[in-house]
Amino acid sequence: MKNAFRDWSNVRYFLAVYREGSTLAASRKLGAAQPTVARRIDALERELGLVLFERETRGFRPTALARALLPQAEAIEKAAEGFEEKAADLTRSRPIRITAPGANFSPRMQRIIYDFTVANPGVGFEFIQTTKVLDLAAGEADVALRLTTKAPEPDLICRKISVARYAVYGSRAYAAKRRLPMSEADLKGHRFVVYRPDPTPRPNEAWLLQFITPDQIVGAFAEFALMREAVTNGQGLGLLNVKHSEPDDNLIRCFDPVEALTQDHLLLVSPEAYRRPEVKKFIKFFAPRYASIFK
Repeated sequence: MKNAFRDWSNVRYFLAVYREGSTLAASRKLGAAQPTVARRIDALERELGLVLFERETRGFRPTALARALLPQAEAIEKAAEGFEEKAADLTRSRPIRITAPGANFSPRMQRIIYDFTVANPGVGFEFIQTTKVLDLAAGEADVALRLTTKAPEPDLICRKISVARYAVYGSRAYAAKRRLPMSEADLKGHRFVVYRPDPTPRPNEAWLLQFITPDQIVGAFAEFALMREAVTNGQGLGLLNVKHSEPDDNLIRCFDPVEALTQDHLLLVSPEAYRRPEVKKFIKFFAPRYASIFK
């Protein structure tokens, strides 16, 4: 037998009229128009094939059928309240998951996170440090900070933070021992350190290997900060971010940035995560402050 009861929300109107004694009083309780309440009661009676209220001049009087259905209606009400409370608990307990390579989780970035949590103490965070491109649409993370030469997935919410350019740098200590290269053709014979967080060569290393031999690479580092430190200490030359390296007096740029290695620095958010109020609030707070780091 096909169930004719389709609109669960009509139970709210049934309970309000039952408890308040009239559609007028129920409308005030529910914040709805009186005709809407009356129409909902009529619809519920038609769906159930039952007369639930006797219409009297002084109001609506529950019938014996309505009294028989009251416990079930209250059980639906309780279940709906429990559903709402559980959903709220899940929302409060879900951290905002941010994925990025380790270099992105800098002290300045963490300071922005801290400032947000001070103003929003109920919001938690989970930081996923990886160079792997996680699938935001599949729920592997909520927010990604990503350097890429590819266009992002069209369904993701995207904000361009900056443009990352890379150039070959050496330290003053390295330059004191030998002349720094002036072009790609001068890279032969020099020592290099590279950023290698996984076995697959990154674009920067792949570019280098067009001009040098593998034995010229004297150090490979899983952390970009460690690779940069190796360049600073004179262990070898390396491809470094121009914006981060230019202010360092100990580093010398050998020649112009390599345009083939230019990447967009993007902040990406999954649409599902962005529908969460705390995520939307966080992005509005975080994005301009994070972008200012790279100006």
